[in-house]
Parts: sequence; C-alpha cells; structure tokens
Amino acid sequence: MSREAVDSIKSSQSNWLMDYAILFKYKLTLFVVFSAMMSYMASLSGPINWFKFVLLFIGGFCITAAANTLNEVLEKDYDKLMKRTADRPLAAGRMSVSHAVFVAGVLWVLGMVCLAYFNVLASLLGALAVISYAFVYTPLKRYSPIAVLVGAFPGAIPLLIGNVAAVGHIDQMGIFLFAIQFIWQFPHFWAIGWLGYDEYQLAGYKLIASKDGERDPNTGIHAAIYAFLFIPLAIFGFYAGLIGFYALVLMIVSAIGFAYFGYNLFRNGTRKSALQLMFASLVYLAIALGVVYFDKLF
Repeated sequence: MSREAVDSIKSSQSNWLMDYAILFKYKLTLFVVFSAMMSYMASLSGPINWFKFVLLFIGGFCITAAANTLNEVLEKDYDKLMKRTADRPLAAGRMSVSHAVFVAGVLWVLGMVCLAYFNVLASLLGALAVISYAFVYTPLKRYSPIAVLVGAFPGAIPLLIGNVAAVGHIDQMGIFLFAIQFIWQFPHFWAIGWLGYDEYQLAGYKLIASKDGERDPNTGIHAAIYAFLFIPLAIFGFYAGLIGFYALVLMIVSAIGFAYFGYNLFRNGTRKSALQLMFASLVYLAIALGVVYFDKLF
C-alpha cells in the first residue's frame, strides 16, 4: 500500500473520530461526567471502588453523549444557521440522521445498563436526564428563556446519579450537590446566551431575555443574584454537617467573587465581561465541588 493511501486512511479515521467527538459534544460531556464523579466521591463513606468508579464514568459518558446526540439530531436544521455549529456532522451532511439516532440509542441503552449495575434508581435517573434534556429542554429553547430553568433539571441530575451510585438512595449530600449545580446553570448559561445572542436570535433560540430586540441589560444583575444564592446554600450545608467551616468560608468567598462578575457584566455589558462571567462560573463550580470532596477527606 502506498504512503498516500495510508495517509488517506489515517486522515479518514481521524475525521471519523472527530465527527463522533463533535456529535457527543465531548467537552460538555466530559464536564458533566466530571460533576457526577465528584458527587460520587463526595457521597462515599468508604474507599473508592475503582471498578465502580470506571463503570460510573462509562455509564455517565454514554448517557450524556446520547442526550447530546439526540439534541444535535433535533437541532440540525438550526445548527446550519449558526457559524459556531454549522460544521457539526449532521448540519454539514457528513452523517445521516438515522445513523446518529442509532448511535444515540446504543449509547442510551449501554449507559442505563452500566448505571443499573449500581441500582435501578441510578438507571432511571439516567433515562430521565436523556428524556428531559432531548425532548423537553431542546425544543423549548426556541420558545422561551424558561428553557434555562427546565434545562437546569437534567443538567443537575448527574449529581444525583453520582450520589445514588454511591449510597443507593438520594440523601442530603445528593440534594446539596444537586442544588449547587442547579443554581449554577443559570448564570453560566446566561453568560453563554449573552455571548452567542446574535447567532441564537438568527436560529430562533431564546436563552436569555431580550428587551427592545437586544440583550436584557439586567442579565448581569440576575446572574449576580443567583450567585449570591450560593451563600445561604453553603450555610445550609455547614449546619447540616455536609461541609466544615473552612469549606463554608471558601464557598462564600468564591460565591461573592462569582457575583462580582455578574455585576461586572451588568455594569459594562461587553463581550469581555460576559466571557469573564462564563469562566468565573466554571471556576466557581470546580471550587464548590472540590471543597465539598476535599473537606470530607480532611
């Protein structure tokens, strides 16, 4: 076989793998799985069982990738309208809808089987996450900003899955972690909605409120208010015995910092301030989940 033929095969394989990575929204999927794994570790009362750890990772990845694949199937015609998504395999015509649906089905079943190894509740939560994300949140995005509220439920379910996989039922720790991720999604997605507002409008998506055809200037204030909600939530966690004093302080300080970037978006209303809010949201979530886990260790 000639060198040109070998290079062509390698290039084809690379493109094929990249299309699947895009179909699964691999960065988002890995981020969601990270949250579930942190919840699992924070909820455990003993040492980590590495077989279960890996199995939960696979199950969580499959469930999330299935939901994201179905999302792209349903939005392929709208993805064509946005520069950010026009090159997705379905929108660009490199992959058929039937193939994507088949892949989503296989991933969904495999994910539920992996989660069922832990217990039935974990598997049912996985199914609920796929259904609510793909078939409720996804179509609702074109009708009202309330889609962010609806989408916050499937977005936070992975924290419950991790908790249930660890202890067999939803306990106070699971509710606490679910609440963190649930509240967090509002300022996070408002920042994303601000950044992609023009393209989202072109495709008919309504992720943030608008005023006179423009971004609602109060979006930053709303983000700051939601960030401040982490303070009473942290206090609840402390008095419920879920986190210690140092974790409480870190969560409160980081929540104040998070809220500042929301206020900064309100004050400046620039792309840079929206980007800062988005990155601040990622930093906050990493800190919040991290301190809950490490506080338990020490």
